This record gives sequence, structure tokens and C-alpha cells, in this order.
Amino acid sequence: MNASALTNALQQLSLLAEQAEGTSLQRIAPATGFAGELQSSLQRINQLQQTATRQSNAFQAGSEAVSLSDVMADSQKASVAFQMGVQVRNRLLSAYKDVMAMQV
Repeated sequence: MNASALTNALQQLSLLAEQAEGTSLQRIAPATGFAGELQSSLQRINQLQQTATRQSNAFQAGSEAVSLSDVMADSQKASVAFQMGVQVRNRLLSAYKDVMAMQV
């Protein structure tokens, strides 16, 4: 998987998350290069997890503004985003190991 394909996949996931949420996520400074894209992806994953935690805490506190379906949907979004992040990390680590094993 090349860098442009990964960038496109991250942008599509971000767009889907925004559409599913109904509002746009907080805008993060534009990323430059692969490291910037990776950093912004981690920030988006963190933001989804924080949103899920806030919704869960509000529901547990008895807030009538938060429904169980909203809590579950936000929790699933955060879970899927985290799993995607773990898979990207695993692939990057595998690629790093492959490069390090190459003989020059």
C-alpha cells in the first residue's frame, strides 16, 4: 500500500465519520506528508474516543439529551476507528521490519 492510497483511505474514513456524526469534527491543522497524516489520524481517533466517553458518562448520569442508541453508535465509531489505527500500526511495523531485513 503506497502513501497516496493510505492518505485517500484516511480521508474517506474521516469523511464517513463526519457524515455519520452529522456534524464536522473539529478541524485539525492541515497535515504535511505522511507523518502529518498519521498525527491527524491519531487525533481524530482520540477525538472519537473522547466523544464516546462523554456520551457514555452523560447517559450514565441520567441526561435525557443522550439516548442509548447515540451512546452505542458513538462507541462503535470509536471502536472501529481504534481498530483501524491498530491495523495501520501493525502494517507500518511489518513494513519497517521488512525494510530492516533487506540486505543492502
